Amino acid sequence: MSDCLFCKIAAGEIPSNKVYEDEVCYAFHDIAPQAPTHFLVIPKAHIGSVSEITEDNSGVAAHIFEVIAKLSKELGLDSYRVVSNIGEQAGQSVFHLHFHVLSGRDMTWPPG
Repeated sequence: MSDCLFCKIAAGEIPSNKVYEDEVCYAFHDIAPQAPTHFLVIPKAHIGSVSEITEDNSGVAAHIFEVIAKLSKELGLDSYRVVSNIGEQAGQSVFHLHFHVLSGRDMTWPPG
């Protein structure tokens, strides 16, 4: 999608602080971190949100969770939270599937 912020980041058109990249996904540090460790993992292909995951693209989501597990181990994260907001009321501001990985502080429940 040509006007999507995260598509442009994944394509290298907008700079980011990269954590990881492969042929399927891209991970980068959040520009407004909400925890000492806060990065996002996005698919390179445009998928609007979790609500757009289908049988045809669910392998991308599975791969992203494999990458999150790998990166968390590499970064020594014993405890972390993975968040994906779906829709405006839930706080989604960029309509490209993404997972926030947050660690390094106590996480409250329920989240705000």
